[in-house]
Amino acid sequence: MLRVTFPEIAKVLQELNSSVPASESHGCLCGALCTTLEYPFARWLEEIVPESDGAEGASDASREPLQLLFNDTLGALRGDQMEFEPLLPDDDVSLTQRASALSQWCQGFLYGFGTGQRRGAEELPTNVNEVLRDFTQIGQASVQLDEDSEAEEEAYSEVVEYVRAAVQLVHDELLSSRTPDRPSPSDPN
Repeated sequence: MLRVTFPEIAKVLQELNSSVPASESHGCLCGALCTTLEYPFARWLEEIVPESDGAEGASDASREPLQLLFNDTLGALRGDQMEFEPLLPDDDVSLTQRASALSQWCQGFLYGFGTGQRRGAEELPTNVNEVLRDFTQIGQASVQLDEDSEAEEEAYSEVVEYVRAAVQLVHDELLSSRTPDRPSPSDPN
C-alpha cells in the first residue's frame, strides 16, 4: 500500500523541475528494482530530477514523498504479501488521462529495466520477455476512449491488474540473478 498519492508525487516532481511525469518516474523505479539488487534512492532521484537543479538542492521536506514512494515500492516488491501497485491517477480522473498515465508508467518501467539489466533479451526467461513486449505495446498505445463506456473502464482495470501482477512476476523471476548464490543448508561445501 502506497502512503503517498499520485497528485502528491506529481506536485513534488513539478516543484523539483522534473520533466518526468509521476507515473513514468514510478515505472522507472520499478524497472530498476526488478533488475538491480542495490538500487539506492539517490540514483533514482538522479534519473528523475534534472542535474542542474540536482537532488542535493531539494530539501528533505520536498524529498520526503519521493522517499516514501521509494520505500513503499521496495517493500511491496520484496515483501511476500503481493501488495505492489503502480502509481497511477485515481478513478476520479478521466479514463483518457489514466490510460495515458499507464502508458507512461510502462515506458518508465522499460527505461528503468533497461538501465539496470545486464543480460540480453535472449538470456531472460520467456515470461519476462513476454511481459516486456506487452509493456512495450502498452507504452506505445494511443489513447482514444469513450469516457462513458463501462466496458472501457473494465478493460483499463484489467490492464492495470495485469501490469501489477506482471511486475511482481518479473521481480520474482529475476530475483536469483540479483542475489548472490548461497549454498543450501544441505550442501556439503
